[in-house]
Amino acid sequence: MEYAFVTGATGLLGNNVVHALLKRNIKVKALVRSVEKAKKQFGNLPVEFVEGDMLNVDAFSHALQGCDALFHTAAYFRDSYKGGKHWQKLYDTNVTGTERLLQAAYAAGIRRAVHTSSIAVLKGDKDQVIDETMSRSESEADDYYLSKILSEQKVQEFLARHPDMFVAMVLPGWMFGPGDIGPTSSGQFLLDFVGQKLPGVLPGSFSVVDARDVAEHQLAAITRGRSGERYLAAGNHMDMKSIFQALSSVSGVKAPERKVPLFMLRIIALIYEGYYRITKKPVLISTSTVKLMEQEQGRTHFSHNKSLKELQCKFRPVTETLTDTLDWYRKNNYIDA
Repeated sequence: MEYAFVTGATGLLGNNVVHALLKRNIKVKALVRSVEKAKKQFGNLPVEFVEGDMLNVDAFSHALQGCDALFHTAAYFRDSYKGGKHWQKLYDTNVTGTERLLQAAYAAGIRRAVHTSSIAVLKGDKDQVIDETMSRSESEADDYYLSKILSEQKVQEFLARHPDMFVAMVLPGWMFGPGDIGPTSSGQFLLDFVGQKLPGVLPGSFSVVDARDVAEHQLAAITRGRSGERYLAAGNHMDMKSIFQALSSVSGVKAPERKVPLFMLRIIALIYEGYYRITKKPVLISTSTVKLMEQEQGRTHFSHNKSLKELQCKFRPVTETLTDTLDWYRKNNYIDA
């Protein structure tokens, strides 16, 4: 691997994949929707920016020429958890976009790729340890989850038609980490915690992972993984109280102690959605998020046996992830030093 193409390069995972590649002296072409944002993200690092969007793969497909590896981290998800219907954009970006990207990469001579999937494509019973074989039914998926299930199907269909192509799939959990310029929901959650804007201890359980560790899983998958296989990079199974305690220990901010019942969370979510519609500013909770938290509670304990055995990947402590992420936000003036 000498020259890699990374989609979603300014995103939380994408930027960490770019950094991981550069550390290995691998040249990078980065698909970005805004060169200005990319310059803010990467500074003077030797990255070649390709301005484009997954809704129009043809417009940037020429830039795939000369690359020998593809890391597909781009996805549409943010607005789908802020109320309203977003199915067409989810499908066009995550499903059709993935299919066209693979076709363009193959036509450009690329034969190795990693597709960023999600723990969303898996489901087990409550308190069950979930592994890569436990696929979620399409009928049980919300719109975003369904788009990730269908995008995986496009990968498998492509591999069936092109057996000489290598594509492995990495399934991240709830990612935190430096470089969350967006910010993503996790970044906004940290900022709201430090700003003491959270209403209390939210219900639900989560699988918390460092985006840098997911990036390492991606590089390991393309070098040590098997084509057509899923590899979990879900991280640590935690409830919200545990996350609050970890955040409090690294930030010095007192964690909320009052538990917020689901019915109250639904009311708060409706208020947040109204706020988003008026201001277009990021919000932490929507009615879709609340529904998801209720459905997935106790279903966020994932097995990493396969990733450990085949990719030899591990995870850093959650406190290290939270410390580094908060430090990045301080250095970049998202919060006071």
